[in-house]
Amino acid sequence: TTVPLSLGGAELLFDGVKDHHVTLPGQSDPWDMKQLLAWIRVNLLKERPELFVQGDTVNTGLILIPDIFFFLCVFFQGELEYQLQDQDNVVFISTLHGG
Repeated sequence: TTVPLSLGGAELLFDGVKDHHVTLPGQSDPWDMKQLLAWIRVNLLKERPELFVQGDTVNTGLILIPDIFFFLCVFFQGELEYQLQDQDNVVFISTLHGG
């Protein structure tokens, strides 16, 4: 699965890089948002993980996938299980400092 990622307002946690184009390792089941966040934490996040993730979810911010308003502060009913589609454009918008 190939996913374009944009980390608006959080790029300082990712060595100053806002836009990433990642290819996730193959696995038998489709990737979901929970797995993507864990992968980002291990593979892209460079500092202060507590500012980006809290447990299994994003700390404070929005996640947008084209045409889907996905996240506002707390994931609701199973959205962590959203299965990523190849080329889903995932946009993280930090609201930690007012977004």
